[in-house]
Amino acid sequence: TMRTPAALAALAAIARQVPEITVGAGTVLSADDMRRAAAAGATFAISPGATPELLAAGREGILPYLPGVATASEIQNGIDFGYHCFKFFPAAGAGGIAALRAFAAPFPRLRFCATGGITPETAQSYLDLPNVLSVGGSWIAPAELIARKDWSAIEARSRDAATSFKRKSAR
Repeated sequence: TMRTPAALAALAAIARQVPEITVGAGTVLSADDMRRAAAAGATFAISPGATPELLAAGREGILPYLPGVATASEIQNGIDFGYHCFKFFPAAGAGGIAALRAFAAPFPRLRFCATGGITPETAQSYLDLPNVLSVGGSWIAPAELIARKDWSAIEARSRDAATSFKRKSAR
């Protein structure tokens, strides 16, 4: 995520040193952030919200882009720019599973990545929804493990999440 001054350097180092993985940039807040992330080696961008500037930058192809939304009006704005997949953020605070179920009726072809307040206990319930492609959660790399530089614990949590949660139906 582009939340610290070290974010772009870290992104570039990962892209350079671990070329077999897909590196994306999160918390992209402007088209300039998107351009800098692309230059550093990001292959996609995600934002917590979506401004017209970001929606246009993604449409221009700077990077494949997943805009953040929390309301039906924000979704409709994204649709106007040609988007069909969105980050639903903050999921738990914006109505969670009930909101995603409600969005399914007026927006049957849209898909979401739910983040913000997702826990290991709620992740599967989100993934069981037909309009949810993926979930994200900070439980995988909580601040206290990062502060302790406990990379093995974070790796174990990542592996557990990758094997524990499954989407119920093909999309």
